[in-house]
Amino acid sequence: MRLKALEPDMIKPLVIGGSILGGGGGGAIKEGLKMGKLAFEIGQPSLLALDELEDDDMIVTVSAVGAPAAKDQFVQPLDYVETIELIEKVTGRKPKAMITNENGGIATVNGFFQSAVTGIPILDVSCNGRAHPTGIMGSMQLNIIEDYESFQTAVGGRPGTDFRLSQTIQGSLDTASKLVRQASISAGGFVAVARNPVTKNYLASNGAVNALSQAYDVGVAHQYGNSSAEKIDKVVEVLKGKIVCKGAVESLVFETVDGFDLGKVVINSGEEKFELTIWNEYMTCENDSGQRLATFPDLLMTFESESGDPITSAQLRNGQELTVVYTSRDNLILGSGMRLKSNYEVVEQILNKEILKYIGDVFEEGDLNQ
Repeated sequence: MRLKALEPDMIKPLVIGGSILGGGGGGAIKEGLKMGKLAFEIGQPSLLALDELEDDDMIVTVSAVGAPAAKDQFVQPLDYVETIELIEKVTGRKPKAMITNENGGIATVNGFFQSAVTGIPILDVSCNGRAHPTGIMGSMQLNIIEDYESFQTAVGGRPGTDFRLSQTIQGSLDTASKLVRQASISAGGFVAVARNPVTKNYLASNGAVNALSQAYDVGVAHQYGNSSAEKIDKVVEVLKGKIVCKGAVESLVFETVDGFDLGKVVINSGEEKFELTIWNEYMTCENDSGQRLATFPDLLMTFESESGDPITSAQLRNGQELTVVYTSRDNLILGSGMRLKSNYEVVEQILNKEILKYIGDVFEEGDLNQ
């Protein structure tokens, strides 16, 4: 279904569905539920249809940047509001609407609290319909527009400590995104962000339209399950996916590097072993014969087998009994930033694995970055 309005009872399916579409990243479910509930406690977040905007209205992306497993991270709700205020100061304009950068446990409802406080509505659009590791991937191809100037604001860190910061950046998109990532490290691992104003027409052509609606549908499907297994089966059905494996976490390598969670997990099904690589999100899946079963932006998501609940990469622990679900990228709502070959080269460098040769169909015809 397409969302028409926002109600308190929609928060749980939005957060659960968003977490599943986060593919291992996108923030913690617990924090998303807290943020969504708080939004309705202090006001009424509003939803606006994209076609209700004027062509030159300014739309701002809201985000949270950092490593979900970072131990010193601290972002409070008003930090998200402050990023909007800073964007208004640096651009001299008030946003007419907000979008989230991706789907995820926090990401899907990012904007609800800001909307309740400021009155600025949310759109059923995101930069990308699944979670992704780098800001450039969620930039909706702004990074290839000649002379495009990025405005980004970041706020985070525990007050009263050296981690606390508030930052306004104006410059090339690539440089601004890197500085925001560095700010997240300086703030203890995480910052609230507002960035990259765009117009209605640009968003309609490059954003992931109806991304929140898809998250809601996935979350509702999960809730319809009467058992842990049925919850997972319902998700598989709505995403037109499949179960890759069920088994215990046999080994886990996981560390925070340069503001990202990086590692890999091996799951032993009893008959076969499966390796998932992690760069905030699950990036690849291979069996113990070396066969590639999934490659980002395909969606991989882990579920706790006993409860049927989604588990992010930051929640992985040795010995956990997990079910791994897959769906093709063709079943997701991808923003245009996912369709630039140049945006994936860093993934190969970080993971030391081939990515591009498995996802050639993703890239747009005539993409100058190929």
